[in-house]
Amino acid sequence: MPLDAICISALVNELKEKLTGARIDKIQQPEHTMLILSVRAAGENLKLLISAGSGGARIHFTNASFENPAEPPMFCMLLRKHLVGARILSVTQPEGERMVALDIEGRDELGFVNSRKLVVELIGRSANVILVDAEGRITDCMRRMDFAGDALRRMLPGMIYRLPPKQNKSAFLETDHDTLRSMVSRADTDIPADKWLLDSFSGLSPLICRELSYRCGGDYSRLPSMLEAFSDAVRAGETAPYMIYENESPRDFSFMQITQYGTAARCVKCESFSELLDSFYSRRDRMEQQRRRSHELTKSVRTVRDRTARKLAGQTEELKRTQTRDEVRKSAELITANIYRMKKGDTELECEDYYREGCPTVKIALDPLKTPQQNAAALYKEYNKLKGAKEHLTVLIEQGSAQLDYLNSVLELLESAETEKDLSDIRRELTETGYLKQRKSAKPDRTRAQAPRRFISDDGFEILAGRSNLQNDELTTKLGRRTDYWLHTQRVHGSHVIIRCDGQEPPETTIFQAAVIAVYYSQARSGGKTPVDYTMLRFVKKPSGAMPGKVIYTDYHTLSVESDEELVARLRK
Repeated sequence: MPLDAICISALVNELKEKLTGARIDKIQQPEHTMLILSVRAAGENLKLLISAGSGGARIHFTNASFENPAEPPMFCMLLRKHLVGARILSVTQPEGERMVALDIEGRDELGFVNSRKLVVELIGRSANVILVDAEGRITDCMRRMDFAGDALRRMLPGMIYRLPPKQNKSAFLETDHDTLRSMVSRADTDIPADKWLLDSFSGLSPLICRELSYRCGGDYSRLPSMLEAFSDAVRAGETAPYMIYENESPRDFSFMQITQYGTAARCVKCESFSELLDSFYSRRDRMEQQRRRSHELTKSVRTVRDRTARKLAGQTEELKRTQTRDEVRKSAELITANIYRMKKGDTELECEDYYREGCPTVKIALDPLKTPQQNAAALYKEYNKLKGAKEHLTVLIEQGSAQLDYLNSVLELLESAETEKDLSDIRRELTETGYLKQRKSAKPDRTRAQAPRRFISDDGFEILAGRSNLQNDELTTKLGRRTDYWLHTQRVHGSHVIIRCDGQEPPETTIFQAAVIAVYYSQARSGGKTPVDYTMLRFVKKPSGAMPGKVIYTDYHTLSVESDEELVARLRK
């Protein structure tokens, strides 16, 4: 759900406890619509995340790490110029709006005190971050809105900043009890109570309107007392962060306990609103950012994969046609054996088939323009052609199947890639293997290949997981020792995983955790229990000429486990 005014009010009360008096040390802009303010408050280092993304606008503390672009955007550089080193004087919510304002005081280049305001508008698709000077003029904003928009909401540097226009509704928290009762008495009872609440009051989200309606059973006679009690509780600050889970996945969140879903969902109280928002949005945003980053590369690989699959299907069909070669050879031999019974101009040969029991009579079509000898020679030539085609197609199909399997593994690695560097490693691999061409105008890729993903098991064993097929090969054939343990999902594309044993026997707990990591970084991440094979590295071999990431192994055991994101995150180093 989007943050409604009441939820933002509770969030602001939480933020201002730590942000008031805090100093801004660093500003980053990892995404076009996201800012990270590193602040120092009461001897504690905090990271304040501000997002103006459509459908994900928010502001809260975060513990997540973000990868910064090579060059900071202009808006980020502007904020660094004016805000780094400044102190946050207050955190407020202007007039019950879905907004948060940070009043900031710093010094300019000449050392004079300079006051500014960072306004965070959390209004759906119109979400924005605006830097306003002491005179109320816009210094700049994350999203500039030109003259094509509403005249009252033009957002350009140098213009006077104005609050968003008021909605044609009553502000719920500013409505007294008598007015509430009067409005309910005039309501059209044919309209569902939740719809009437949403149309009549600002500051209430659809989720809260449905909850209030559910609690009073949709009965308008019970609605006034319900609204009064709810209003008093909110004004008294009786709010708490709640996460709503459906099938163990976060579905929604609220500032109050939600009961309308019954047993179909469970409502869990969180420690803070920042923890709630960070947990709710972090995974979704990470997947969306990665999807955008990998879209072009994934599209290129899928194009090559689909072309390889079509070519392989055509070759398989041609191979099926070569299965008639023995019949062609038999016809040629029958013509040769019965050549004395034929003459030029015959259209068919009727003779005994001495290859079959009982020598039944068969008919063989002939070319009347050819002599009997030429008809036999043509069939022998066709037979040799089909025989050669079978041998050639068998090799091509084997190569094509290996290439198709490799490209499918690359697509899986693209799905599990976590950073731009991961994508760079995969792009480099595809260029080295010839599936992608290096653009002549492109700058050479000077980024160094990353080290494998590293984990430490609860027993203290180091676990490594490959990021690409080339790194899988390096991990398995170079970095690992013969006594290390090697793991991979059974018949499913994924990363190679190594347990560094140093001559010791790894405990079952470590093997289990390494198997969970193998499933997490595979195509079976969301597929329930998955078999994982594990063996000592000395039993793993790479066939000569095999595609990157392809190995064979023996003397293995199998363990069935499920993916566990929380466990993987806890073990990650």
